[in-house]
This record gives sequence, structure tokens and C-alpha cells, in this order.
Amino acid sequence: MYSPLVAIMRVRASCDIELHLEVETPLLLMLRPRGGPSQRITSESFSFSHEVPVDDYTDMFGNLCQRVVAPAVEFEIHTSVEAETVGAMATAPGAPFISVQDLPLDVLCYMVPTRYCESDRLGDLARQVVGDALLGYDQVATISDWIKREVAYRPGTGESQLTADEVRRQGFGVCRDLAHLGIAMCRSISIPARMVVGYLAGLEPMDLHAWFEAYVGDRWYTFDPTQETLDNPRIAIAVGRDAADVAIYHQFGPLPITSAAYIDVEVLNK
Repeated sequence: MYSPLVAIMRVRASCDIELHLEVETPLLLMLRPRGGPSQRITSESFSFSHEVPVDDYTDMFGNLCQRVVAPAVEFEIHTSVEAETVGAMATAPGAPFISVQDLPLDVLCYMVPTRYCESDRLGDLARQVVGDALLGYDQVATISDWIKREVAYRPGTGESQLTADEVRRQGFGVCRDLAHLGIAMCRSISIPARMVVGYLAGLEPMDLHAWFEAYVGDRWYTFDPTQETLDNPRIAIAVGRDAADVAIYHQFGPLPITSAAYIDVEVLNK
């Protein structure tokens, strides 16, 4: 699974959600990470403050999901996970661009405009930004670096759901917003890109985090325009085309009277 030269970190993360519901409310949850090339799940727990039936399913992107009907009470969801994950995400300057006709079929859904990533509007900007960068990984790295310089990362400012082009014009945003802009710009130059939501050790202020991945050199690589480096360990929870696909929960019915989420991430072998 891992290269013998890659440092492996043991990470524990938890997410506690509190919902005060007025009526019995169906919920779709997306809180259980699964294993992958850069992480191995060693243990996990998932529990509710009240006993409810749970339907487990896997969505179209391979994310592990649950359907529950929460009672009209103070309803709490607790999930925790321990994972072995790479200490730093892989980089690959020079990894080549993959032509559309040669891409795996399951990657093609990450090529088209979506609700928050209107890539059909950002082609001119993306081509200007990448300039004469080598096709593939270097183009994506140039886009990510440009977003770091030109779009301020401001945690706590994400009350509005903005599209990628709106974020570009606004000039600042939360992690979700900067990821959307990176995704849209990559797709506009025919590079598949997708959103990832998960845990990032050392994030300040601590919260669930979002970043993006681009498909070059026959694999997915991580990019995060909110961070100076990719050196802190991460646990990915879910992937999708944009934020609409990776919400940690959807509720169907009146909004909760109150809601809160508490995130904790700890590296066990510092």
C-alpha cells in the first residue's frame, strides 16, 4: 500500500454533531471514511444518542453513507476513526496530462461543469494562469499557487454558498470555496478534478476541511490552496464533484432549532 520511504502517521479523529429537531427528521449521513491508497482505517466507531434504525449504503462516488430517521429531540451523532495515513501527500512535478480519450471511464464525471464549479466560464482565466507550464501536474500546481496568492483563505466566512467564479470575483473564501475554484479551473483545461472533505491535523481553527484532487499521471494527486505545504496528515471522508456531493449530513424537513459540530484531530505518533 505505501512506499517504504513514506512516513506513516497514526491519526485519531472525531466528529460530534448535535441537532435539536422539532419533528421526526430523515437524515442522510456521510461520516465514515474508507480505506484508500493513502490511508488505512484501523478502527472506527459510530453511535447515536437515541436508538434508531440505520440503513448503510454506498453512493455513486464510493462514499460510505447512512440513512436514519432522527426523533424530535436533542439528537447527537458521534463518530471517531483511527487511521494510518501518509505523513505528507505525494507530489509529482512533471506527471503528464492524460488525454480525455485515454482517461478511465470512472474519472469522466469529474470533467464537466457542476453546480458550484462552472468550469465552462473559467477557461480563459485558467489558460492565462498556467501560461507555458508543463501540461499535467505542473499546470495544477500553478493554479493552486495562483489561488493562494490571489484568493484569501478566511475561515468562518462561508455563510453563503458561492460558485467558483463568484469566489474568484469576491477574492476570499473558506476552504470549500478555494477548492471549488481550483476544481473549476482544472476542468476548464481538461484535467479531471474533484472535491475531498475530511480531517487535517493541525488545522487552525479546527474544523472539517475541504481540498481538491486532480487526475494526472494516471492517478489522483492532492492540492490544497489554503495550506503552505501538504506535510500534515489527512484523513479523507468523502469525495465528489463539488460540495453538493460531500455534505456530511443532509436533513429533510424543518431546519434544526439549533445545531453544532465539534471536531478533534490528534496525531498519535508525533
